Amino acid sequence: MLSRLYFSIGAALKEVCGQDEVFLADGGAHADLASTVAFSLAKKMRRPPAEIARDIAARLSQRADMEGILIEAAGPYINFQLGPAIQERAIQDATHPGYGSFPPRQERVVLEHTSANPNGPLHVGHIRNTIIGDTLARCLRKAGYPLEVQYYVNDMGRQIAIVVWGFQNIPDNPVPGEKGDHHVARIYIAANRELEKRPECVAEVDRLMQLVESGDPATVRLFRSAVTECLEGFRVTLDRLGAKHDRFVWESDFIRNGDTERVLSKISHMEECRHDGKLWLDLSAFGFAKEYVLRRSDGTSVYAARDLAYHTWKSRNYDRVIDVLGADHKLIGAQLVTTLRLLGERPPEIVHFEFVSLPEGSMSTRAGTFVSADDLLDEVTRRAYGEVASRRPELPEAQKEEIARSVALAAIRYDIVKISPDKSTVFDWKEALDFERQSGPYIQYAHARACSILEKAGTFGFAYAPEDPHELALARHIIRFPLVMENVVRDLKPHILAAYARELADLFNTFYHFVPVLRSEGTARDSRLTLVRATQNTLAEALQALGIVPLATM
Repeated sequence: MLSRLYFSIGAALKEVCGQDEVFLADGGAHADLASTVAFSLAKKMRRPPAEIARDIAARLSQRADMEGILIEAAGPYINFQLGPAIQERAIQDATHPGYGSFPPRQERVVLEHTSANPNGPLHVGHIRNTIIGDTLARCLRKAGYPLEVQYYVNDMGRQIAIVVWGFQNIPDNPVPGEKGDHHVARIYIAANRELEKRPECVAEVDRLMQLVESGDPATVRLFRSAVTECLEGFRVTLDRLGAKHDRFVWESDFIRNGDTERVLSKISHMEECRHDGKLWLDLSAFGFAKEYVLRRSDGTSVYAARDLAYHTWKSRNYDRVIDVLGADHKLIGAQLVTTLRLLGERPPEIVHFEFVSLPEGSMSTRAGTFVSADDLLDEVTRRAYGEVASRRPELPEAQKEEIARSVALAAIRYDIVKISPDKSTVFDWKEALDFERQSGPYIQYAHARACSILEKAGTFGFAYAPEDPHELALARHIIRFPLVMENVVRDLKPHILAAYARELADLFNTFYHFVPVLRSEGTARDSRLTLVRATQNTLAEALQALGIVPLATM
């Protein structure tokens, strides 16, 4: 109901204002919703924003489809307050599975995330990409978008050529039980060290790159074999993280099918194109001082050229294109967007994230200085098991292990996603494993507490008659959930959902502390238990969107 209501309010605003963008957002402490559209209209209409806001509020208040909503202007802002009847229906909606979901939309979305080079295991730095991307994917699906999640496999770059060279030149002693991605990393690290000792062998790596681009069958098989082994290891790790890709798209396919050559041919006729042995674009008119190189002097294409072909394909097959990329891709990402616009193609929306580092410093696969995601998951799970075993020693062993796995994943995913992507973070074991404060397990525990209350309560009837300020604060926060989901997918900011879930857990714990629930009677009891049910269900929906298991017991 609420998701449709938000659409209705937005549509009514657009109709009254004659604007496509009406800046509808959470109203904070002053309203359930608010719009700042009067600011954007002021210049066009040459009138004060406050005066425009008053006119819009008056016109909206007269509409039949706005019945039950208090609409008023507060200076230049247009505020919307949901009436008691709408609030009651919203809380009833919040007690049912699927709360916060939106009706199906027609806009086809493709989301690319992780796409780590297959030259070693996913590490702590990579999984920030995975967790941001997977959380956005879950939110987009909940918001009604038909979505495909893709992993772009870099199977042609220099790093993969070094891996292949390593398999040909480095003695390989099998390690029992070694995952494929860890095996590839061991060869890659050893190959880099050997190439530093024997720089004359770099020409052999260059030759491998030329052969794979020309389609030499034997070389293609070597590259494909090394990359496949690494990807199989990645899939195990991604599954442990709760992340799933619908399609793995191979970079080399855009060489084989001719798309890269077609894009380069089109670019060669652009006025920004330069030929001086290599092929590159002069984008200085758009603020880029660095050359955007697309083909080397030896005739081989670079990653950027294949990436243009990939994004051209995405542009023509999807309505919205989203990439999750590290901060080190900001320049090449901006060059990509500019070039796609020059080509008349749809550019991607790029979510750039700053890096995760360890207290000891940054991570490097080449140097072998990283904490793998597998090691991280193992260690956090071990510590989580200790916490669960000390709190619930009476539980069967299998249940303790299952809870520990869920708690560990919650600790990792929440610690990563709670920080805005544009802020760097240091992964600290102690903070990630703090199960008491601002953590995923803390939110899981609030959900488990709500489940426990409902189990003790038995049957009760739906009621909504809040009296205490803590009840009203909790109800108002629950009602905001669909709008939060809409804001996440509109602005591509998953940390908004993380903050919302933590605040909901805080408000619920405060409510439980100050307001008697099981000891109350009559309508008050039913109303408070209804709020507990709505909280439990909303927490479950929020946790699932964050990729965290909503545990019923901990």
